[in-house]
Amino acid sequence: MPSTRVVSRSGQSAVTSEPDAGLATVTPAAIGRWQTKFNDGTRRARCELCPRRCVLKPGQRGFCFVRSNHDGVIVSDTYGRSSGFAIDPVEKKPLNHFHPGSSVLSFGTAGCNSGCRFCQNWDISKARDFDRLGVEASPEKIAQVAADRDIDSVAFTYNDPIVFAEYAIDTAEACRARGIHPIAVTAGYMSAEARPDFYAAMDAANIDLKGFTEDFYWKVTGTHLQDVLDTIDYAVNEARTPDGNHVWVELTTLLIPGLNDDDAQLHAECTWIREHLGLDVPLHFSAFHPAWKMQDVPPTPHATLTRAREIALNEGLHYVYTGNVHNREGDTTYCPNPQCHAALIERDWYRIINDRLSGTDGRCPECGTIIAGRW
Repeated sequence: MPSTRVVSRSGQSAVTSEPDAGLATVTPAAIGRWQTKFNDGTRRARCELCPRRCVLKPGQRGFCFVRSNHDGVIVSDTYGRSSGFAIDPVEKKPLNHFHPGSSVLSFGTAGCNSGCRFCQNWDISKARDFDRLGVEASPEKIAQVAADRDIDSVAFTYNDPIVFAEYAIDTAEACRARGIHPIAVTAGYMSAEARPDFYAAMDAANIDLKGFTEDFYWKVTGTHLQDVLDTIDYAVNEARTPDGNHVWVELTTLLIPGLNDDDAQLHAECTWIREHLGLDVPLHFSAFHPAWKMQDVPPTPHATLTRAREIALNEGLHYVYTGNVHNREGDTTYCPNPQCHAALIERDWYRIINDRLSGTDGRCPECGTIIAGRW
């Protein structure tokens, strides 16, 4: 039977019907926590996890491909199945102000609710055979593995944890029970209904701010800028952990030549950050490398990253970094006090060369200025 497609309210093809997809046996934990069921005899249900709000009939999958309708109920089909694990430095997420130099167990699943033409992890995010791709890994097992290896944090990454939110939340709770920090690496394309539960489960997050025009977001990522801005605003200004602490948030913008790297977008982005989030949210500018459906776009020049960093600093942001390139100045954390500007954490790529904040309770050893972060 051929696949059929329907068009979502956003105007983008979002739903597939694949009766031969081999849907896995549903466990209670995998049942979607954000959904609306239709009482019209069709057994349709609407997924409320992200702004696409895919309406699915039995056997249909949403745009992300990994959430589907099982006999009238939306289910997360990759719950308990990881696409792989790695141990990384926390700076690789990137998080430069969250326990610098500590180790992170990184993992993801399959699928994604964004449609980025430049996806660096397209083989995972666009996977369509996740039963073979994934390995079984319960939340408790992941937390235990991290604890046994004395790993500080677990990061939900590679694909977007939004599409496996139930799995991420349960794993985060299992990690916290063992004193391990949960971290989300996400594009932030999430519904208002799902944000509170998701971010309450996280101690830290790096959220992509992929550009600063709606035209770029829609044409290049298939998503909408305002939904992402709303998520970032919520995560920084409202989200709290169960003990009442703010969730620590850093932002990343991947600069793509000719698409989102012009001065106007950069100034607009930094102005929004300053006015809505404050000066202390770290911002990382990272380099694009040709991938997925954008093989014809050249890599980001080193000069573009340094120019973007200079613009952000001139806009008043305190902590601005250049990512995934060798740039000692752009990797280093400086005191934001203009009369001081001491180098506090010197890095070369992800490697810490010198850490002068260690043991200072997050204060500059030269002038006493409080350095925003979790130290």
